[in-house]
Amino acid sequence: MPIISTAGLTRTFTGRSGPVEAVRGIDLTVRPGEILGLLGPNGAGKTTTLRMLTTLLPPTGGAATVAGHDLVKDPAAVRRRIGYVAQSGGLDPQETVRSELVLQGRLYGLDRTRATARAEELAVDLDLTELLDRPTPALSGGQRRRLDLAMGLTHRPEILFLDEPTTGLDPGSRADLWALVRRLRDEHGTTVVLTTHYLDEADALADRIVVVDKGTVVAEGSPAALKAAHGAATLQDAFLAITGRGPAPADSTPVAV
Repeated sequence: MPIISTAGLTRTFTGRSGPVEAVRGIDLTVRPGEILGLLGPNGAGKTTTLRMLTTLLPPTGGAATVAGHDLVKDPAAVRRRIGYVAQSGGLDPQETVRSELVLQGRLYGLDRTRATARAEELAVDLDLTELLDRPTPALSGGQRRRLDLAMGLTHRPEILFLDEPTTGLDPGSRADLWALVRRLRDEHGTTVVLTTHYLDEADALADRIVVVDKGTVVAEGSPAALKAAHGAATLQDAFLAITGRGPAPADSTPVAV
């Protein structure tokens, strides 16, 4: 059984000049324990799709189930089973790493003792133990992203949604985060839905890629299958071919698009 399934999922916004169809019918299936890369150019509808799947934005039409629960009829049950790490994060500059983690546990219904124990457990898993008493403004970019992930994992979600998780990180911090995502899948069976503009990141991490453009799914498959289908050496070249952006320059390297 898929852990995420959508059929004809749509979202229309009302603008000054009339309705705008941001998502025009997304059909999506995600398997348990899969790392799915959701890719698309700016304005393609991938962020709107992600916001719908995380219950932050109600769909205009279509149907979806997430972790076995109807997205529209039972959004509270969906939220209990997912973790969401936004691109911008949400850390309080007046808190320490420990207090942020304990507060997150309390918000999920843990008493203080259990919330403290969970904070220490997450600190070990995400290499934050030596930072527990450090104020959040004193963290590096990579440390902040690890804390963001820890907060998203407080309640042991079945599905983790990551929105541009490595934007602004140095190569070492990116590699560390990639290793953590793989470990979540391999050791805990966590399903990960990842949006990114870094196509080398999607190539390295994703078991399967879904490309969204103009509000619909235009291609899907493993990174290797998409490259083979378009005779591409890199996922960037395949992406450019799929979305009609033209071939990449001969001396190109995987970059954000």
